[in-house]
Amino acid sequence: MFSRLPMYQRQGSVAFKKDLTNIKAFCNVLEEPQNDYPSIHVAGTNGKGSTSHMIASVLQAAGYKVGLYTSPHLKDFRERIRVNGHPIEKAAVIEFIERHRSFLEEQQLSFFELTVGMAFDYFSKQKVDIAVIEVGLGGRLDSTNILDPLVSVITNIGLDHTQFLGETLKEIAFEKGGIIKKETPLVIGEYQDEVIEVFENLASAHDAPVYIAEHRVKESYSTDLLGTYQQKNINTAVQSLQLLSQMDFEISDHQIRDGLKNIIRNTGLKGRWQILGEHPKIICDTAHNREGLILVMSQLTKEIFENLHLVLGVVNDKDLENILELMPKEAKYYFCKPDIPRGLSAELLKIEASKQGLLGEVFDSVALAYQNALKNATANDLIFIGGSTFVVAELDL
Repeated sequence: MFSRLPMYQRQGSVAFKKDLTNIKAFCNVLEEPQNDYPSIHVAGTNGKGSTSHMIASVLQAAGYKVGLYTSPHLKDFRERIRVNGHPIEKAAVIEFIERHRSFLEEQQLSFFELTVGMAFDYFSKQKVDIAVIEVGLGGRLDSTNILDPLVSVITNIGLDHTQFLGETLKEIAFEKGGIIKKETPLVIGEYQDEVIEVFENLASAHDAPVYIAEHRVKESYSTDLLGTYQQKNINTAVQSLQLLSQMDFEISDHQIRDGLKNIIRNTGLKGRWQILGEHPKIICDTAHNREGLILVMSQLTKEIFENLHLVLGVVNDKDLENILELMPKEAKYYFCKPDIPRGLSAELLKIEASKQGLLGEVFDSVALAYQNALKNATANDLIFIGGSTFVVAELDL
């Protein structure tokens, strides 16, 4: 799969297809498995992964058999396709590819198109009660957008993947708003003046009622996902679940609270403000764009430490200046390159970082950078590892 099919996470734009032709053809061959169960469709620039896991965890707590499709994976491809927190079996992956190999190669499907079809098919065979499906990139032309969901969710809009989705927030909102379906409730996580009109116009054209989570969810809920920035995702998830409870799903407030407090156990989510050790305190987070890093860096300022060590790596399609200007200047930096073709050279990252007053050394791998941070840190220091999902993926989580 990794070697024969173009994979966006590793290769970038060469693997990105702004077209639904392939996935429609593939799901036709699979006999439209996405129609065998109800679904929730989750898009957004930041928080869509956490929000998807929150919704899935609560539905599990309510006693439902829940399919969860997310991307990218951290350690194992099978993380992308889970049922009640359990990854798809290796044998099921092998059997699916062997059965459809000729179609995959003849149609020149991308890695993501293959994965979406596999998830839809697996959830059908597992007879899930409901599936939570996270958009890969954008929305309108994302391979997941052949769903007819019960609820459509858009967490927020930020400037990410601008080479594919547009240069302005409104252009990006239009692409992500492409998941809005006729007469299907739309949950918007955060009210943003710049884009609300885009969503309201799209929703009006589809007769879709709009629910802005941060205006409607008044009660306080807690979660086992650390980081105060998760509160916005909690509101988005709760609003979505409350809409489901008005349909044919029985979800109590107690089950919402229970599910939110047991997300990691129920779904296996990793890499969100995850604490890997104490003395020194070690934290990793997969935030990788400006909006996400603003929240994470704000969270970092709430920590107490003597010295800050920051293991940093990024991919090569990011706006470096916009990201690096957010980074704390008092930290000692350990620059590295995530081990994927899209990874940005650590030497180049150091040069660009120095323009922002960020000083440190270059290391040949994430592992070496992390080891050196551990060697240099004292018990009262803090080590943060991040900048890219693919940096966090190389850690022993």
